[in-house]
Amino acid sequence: MQERDLPIDIHTNKLLDWLISRRHCNREWQSQVLTIRTKINNAIQDMPVHEGIMKLLSGTYINYFHCKKIVDILKETEADSKNFFGSYGSKRMKDWQEIIKLYEKDNVYLSEAAQMLIRNVNYEVPSIKKQIAKCEQFQQECDKKVADYGKAANSVRGEFQTTCKQLGIQGRRIKHELVERLVELPAIYSKIAGNAKNLESAAQFYSEFVKFVLGKEYPGGCIPLLKYLIKNGNTSTYQWVHKEPPLSIEEPPLNIKFDDEPEDDAAGNSGTIDFGDDTGDSIDFGSLGDADAANIDFGDVTLEGEGDIDWGGIEVVNPSAGDGAGTEEIDFNISLEESGIVVESSGLEGGVAKGKEALTILDNPSTRNTLIDEIKELANALVVLSPTAEDGEIELESFLKIRLHEMRSSSSGDLLSMSLLQDAPTILQLQSTESGEKMLSDLQGALTDITDQRTQHLHNIKNSPKYVDMLANSLKQKLAAAEKLVASQEVVRQRRSEAHSEANTLRPKLKLVIDKTKQLQAEIQQDISKKYKGRPVNLMGGVNTL
Repeated sequence: MQERDLPIDIHTNKLLDWLISRRHCNREWQSQVLTIRTKINNAIQDMPVHEGIMKLLSGTYINYFHCKKIVDILKETEADSKNFFGSYGSKRMKDWQEIIKLYEKDNVYLSEAAQMLIRNVNYEVPSIKKQIAKCEQFQQECDKKVADYGKAANSVRGEFQTTCKQLGIQGRRIKHELVERLVELPAIYSKIAGNAKNLESAAQFYSEFVKFVLGKEYPGGCIPLLKYLIKNGNTSTYQWVHKEPPLSIEEPPLNIKFDDEPEDDAAGNSGTIDFGDDTGDSIDFGSLGDADAANIDFGDVTLEGEGDIDWGGIEVVNPSAGDGAGTEEIDFNISLEESGIVVESSGLEGGVAKGKEALTILDNPSTRNTLIDEIKELANALVVLSPTAEDGEIELESFLKIRLHEMRSSSSGDLLSMSLLQDAPTILQLQSTESGEKMLSDLQGALTDITDQRTQHLHNIKNSPKYVDMLANSLKQKLAAAEKLVASQEVVRQRRSEAHSEANTLRPKLKLVIDKTKQLQAEIQQDISKKYKGRPVNLMGGVNTL
């Protein structure tokens, strides 16, 4: 193999050192380049209009090889200035020819080209690629955030919609709509009172059993308020307390402030939001701790002391009678403070029911909680069933469950097989498994009706303005959270769009830099090859890695 066929392999990163070590360039080339760059900047200010020159001057850093091409173009555009001796009189041509001479002195152009190649390969191209990759990664993150924000917004909207549906409102003017739903309460209470009549047999069975076990009437009577509801229906609290209907009823005002809501429907409709078919989990407002305990409590109030009211054997004397009968003081064994009933000084004058006494039994928080306790007295577990029970907590549903278990375990299916009930009253002995199951089912149904979540909401709305404020604020916070999530979603979309635009701008730039770098590498290889009698030159690790 001849010497001219032997390739010269040079690593791109070592190219500049290789040129200096072979004395093709000197180490002070950078100071010379500064003078050349100044002349180039001045020369490009006065250039003819030519498409080729425009391409050369745009996109990349101008080097020696660009200058040679510019001179070739000027030979065409400045041909008129060429004199008899072959030189050009054009200042443009003279400026660029001088620049080329300065470049060729000490091979400064080769040093600069080598440095440009190294910079493009090691820094410029990787930097642009990194920016594009960063933009693409940011777009993926934005897509994930947009999806997360959308999912969260739909979830919050679904919760809002579900709660509004549960409350029977549209969510436009929340407080107004909540108050409007109060018209449903009388029908709901009427239904509960009507269904309570189905508990008469269970209440009678329970009372007889307690009387049989204790051997006497239960002190204060068993479940007096429930028995009253079964017999008289949902009367006013006044009638329950005083044993006579009032001449008139003056219910307390709602005292709900609507200052933070529009008064007209047009203003209300302007804020309507279409939530589509999104659904979500319902919101439990039953544990709002700041509301009045008497208003928010759904039935966990327990009676203290004797707790029950004994009406047995008491003759209520008509106060209108003129004789001395009825002057004996009657002890009803009830504390109005404990029951939550407030008797105003003028509330009894003329038989007018005012304040809490004007509310019905199911509407009054105190009597409602008492009624729930009495139903639970029929519904909770039987702890003690003996004549020595001190607190008298004999509760009927568990009582019925135990009786049903005894009936099912009996071969005959009735109570006659139980030695304890051999001498029991007829009503106890005639009960069967079927009748016991029916009583238990009626009892559970009544408890479900009175503790229904929507009924509880309506009850609290009527009796606690603070509860209305908290409920309305909670719903409004859901809307505000959904709107904030949507706004954040739009911001992320905008940022994603900006990143997408930036990446699209960088891709053509990357392609241009790579193409120019390949061209520069080829020109350097050809120039070095000329210095070594045409031997092939290979720059390793250059554009091949791009």
